[in-house]
Parts: sequence; C-alpha cells; structure tokens
Amino acid sequence: MTTTQGDRVEYRRLGDSGLKVSAIGLGSWLTLGNAVDGAETERIVSAAFEAGINLFDTADVYNRGEAERALGRAVGGLPRHRLVLATKCYFPMSDDPNDRGLSRKHVIESAHRSLRRLRTGYLDLYQCHRPDPDVPLAETCAAMDTLIRRGDVLYWGVSAWPGALIEEAVGLCRAHGWFAPISNQPCYNLLDRRIESEVLPASRRVGVGQLAYSPLAQGVLTGKYAAGAAAPAGSRAADPRFGHFVERFLDPALLQRVERFVGLAAARGIAPVGLALAFCLRLPDVASVLVGVRSADQLQQNLAAFDTAGTVSSARSGSAAAGPRTALTPALLDELDELFPAP
Repeated sequence: MTTTQGDRVEYRRLGDSGLKVSAIGLGSWLTLGNAVDGAETERIVSAAFEAGINLFDTADVYNRGEAERALGRAVGGLPRHRLVLATKCYFPMSDDPNDRGLSRKHVIESAHRSLRRLRTGYLDLYQCHRPDPDVPLAETCAAMDTLIRRGDVLYWGVSAWPGALIEEAVGLCRAHGWFAPISNQPCYNLLDRRIESEVLPASRRVGVGQLAYSPLAQGVLTGKYAAGAAAPAGSRAADPRFGHFVERFLDPALLQRVERFVGLAAARGIAPVGLALAFCLRLPDVASVLVGVRSADQLQQNLAAFDTAGTVSSARSGSAAAGPRTALTPALLDELDELFPAP
C-alpha cells in the first residue's frame, strides 16, 4: 500500500487505483485565495512541493473559485506530471438553479470552469463535494465517466458520502462499465471518528480510499485552545469570518481531554500535531491527510511535527511495518482510544 522516498515523504495508493498520493496533502479551504495572499500562497505551494507533497486539494466553492485561481497560479511553474490536482463540485456557485448540485449539466460545466481556473488541461481527481438527493445517482456517475473518457479528468471521487451510497455508486459503475470512484474525502480526526463505524468498512469492501480533511480538528488538537479561556489572537476561532467552523470542537469538557492528549504527546517527546496526523494515518485506508496552513513556516512546523512521530503504520492495524521510527505503539493507541473513544 505504501512506498517511501527520502526521509520525510511517504506515498500511498489511493484506494484500489494505481494513483499514489503523498501521505500529507495540502488543502486550501479557508486559506489559499482567502486568508492567504498570492505571494505567501506561492511560498506555501513551493515548500510543499519541495518537501515531497504531490497532492493539492481544492474546490470550486472555496471563496467562489478564488482558491482554484490561487492554486493554479502557484503551481504554474511546477512540473505538471508530478502533481495530483484535486478539486470538487456540488455547492451553488451562483443563483442560477442549474449552477449547483450533481446534474450532468453542472458536473461537466463545473469541471470545465475548474480547468480554466487551475490553468491545467486535466484534473487528476474530480470529487462530488456532497451527495445530491435531487439527482439520480446514475446521472452523476455517467457524467463522471464522460469526463474521464474525454480526458478532462483522470479519476473521480466523492466527499463526505455515507458508506451505503459509496457502495451503491461503485456497484452502479461496475454494472454499466463506467469508471468507478476511487476516493472519499471525509472529516476525520481524534475528535470526530464517525467514519470508522460505517464509511470505512463500506469503502474497504469496494476499494475506495480516504483523503481525510480537518485531521487537526480545525487546529484544536494543536493544544492552542484552553477550556474557559478566550481564543488566542490570530487563531481561527478568534476570526469572525471563520470562527463558527471551530465551534463544535470547543466544548470545555472536550478541551480538557485535548489538554490530556497534549500531555500524552509531550510525555513521549512527540508534538501533538504529529501525533494527531499519525493517528489518522495509522489506517491503510487513509491515503492522505489534508492540512491547511496560512504560511510556509506553519507548513514546515507541521511537517517537522509529523517527523517526530515517524512513519505511521501501526502494528495494531496489520499494515506494513513502519520500523523503529513508529511512535504509535499499541499501548499509546489504547490510551488514545480511551481518551477519544470510537463510535
């Protein structure tokens, strides 16, 4: 399932496909084309590429196309064949009734607009950002198949889909001879382990891999937020534009458990960021975790923290051995399970 190159980067196959993505991917929600200016975006993307990150994830709805435009400008000077560019469609892009959802019209037109904004001739991975109950599943699957056969898209996937719908989509594609989805992009972190009960088993049965977003729970797992204290200046929770995205993780009782988590990491000489990322990647199902950063320095800090946790295959998971650098011992995993129980 995994190959490694150099000291810092690990590449994993995405589902049952032949596509390999870096275990750390660069996300762009609320950052690129939004809170981050163009010059810093270029520094972040350059630093990510130099570190071996090949997966760059975005979506058309992120600041109404501005994230795609910013990423497109930043990757312009990089070798295209070494990049895995991923974007998404579903959410409304205007007031037009057809400029939303997963109809054939919107999927194909959105893909063409994303290609222009990203300044590329093809998308490596095109994802359905959410399920669309108003559109027949077969219509969406057939539209994705069309994009792949035209060469506009190489692979397709979904985001935040329930396990049963993922299985249905793969079964439908296989029955019709269409290209099937290879990935799902769920929220997954120590504070939100819901996918473990239904989504992961279903995805495993049909060969769909996971690209986990919010692996640090919007920064809460860094330990920057304390129970009963005001959010630190400059943090996402303190930003009136984005604070509501963090609210569900700021329950005082939950923050007290996060303090214990930070202590567990410190007792082992591990940065909490690294431990949080390693926890998600302990599963071979998770091909990559997507980190969002506001500066190249922050990205380097995240990568350095991840390095302290070592490569991340877990002895408990039965995946390929990670060797002596592995920080996730069975005993530590038991402690994390007790602190943040699975559903």
